[in-house]
Amino acid sequence: MKSVLFEKKGHIGWLTLNRPKYLNALSLELMEKIQKKLNIIAKEKDIHVIIIKGNGPAFCAGHDMSELVGKKYDIHHFRRIFSECSKLMLALHKIPQPVIAQVHGAAMAAGCQLVAACDLAIAEKNAQFSTPGVNIGLFCSTPMVPLSRLIGRRKALDMLLTGRVISAKEAERFGLINKVVDPKKLATETKKLARELSTFSKYTLEFGKKIFYDQIDKDEASAYKLTKEAIAVNCLSEDAQEGMLAFLEKRKPKWKNK
Repeated sequence: MKSVLFEKKGHIGWLTLNRPKYLNALSLELMEKIQKKLNIIAKEKDIHVIIIKGNGPAFCAGHDMSELVGKKYDIHHFRRIFSECSKLMLALHKIPQPVIAQVHGAAMAAGCQLVAACDLAIAEKNAQFSTPGVNIGLFCSTPMVPLSRLIGRRKALDMLLTGRVISAKEAERFGLINKVVDPKKLATETKKLARELSTFSKYTLEFGKKIFYDQIDKDEASAYKLTKEAIAVNCLSEDAQEGMLAFLEKRKPKWKNK
């Protein structure tokens, strides 16, 4: 059985974690396969938006614990696992297309990290989130990176130091997810958001995503220095010129995606 599935419909690509028996735990093999798929998708000009979801009862339960326990492993093995995980999370930011997490069931530890690393996230109301490493003596250090940048220090430390499970509603208040929906509407609402994004210029979405992550950790003055140049360059693009002209002419723009 393939551990990663991919399907494309229109301008939307669905990447599905397919280890339901193991609650889609991120084994080393699974992380490597996801990255290979992302590398392929990144080059697909016809894919404008990506949705990541999981098969089975959970979105993702975290790392595959069976790969983290045993005297047969050494520091090099553990470095490889967490290096691969870090590369995967960074790849989600680097891939040109916006990535939406479609979350159901549990998103724990590295699974919560995966949600935080996506650009947007929609969850069903019964979804649960946690970074429970403290419960097993393994602090969620790598999940801390996107989590603290996304929801802030106090909320991130609350989750990291207590390991408590938070509900979808609380995750929405924290800013970890964008919207909570009824379980029966999860797929529909996620697809609706993806379709909305796919109506915009692919060039503009990709340009904007890159600039967002380029400026987010800079100080205010440096961020303005970067973005004022970016928006000036953006003005030269065919789609920006077409979009502004269409606005003035009160018509829908015809994107060329460049």
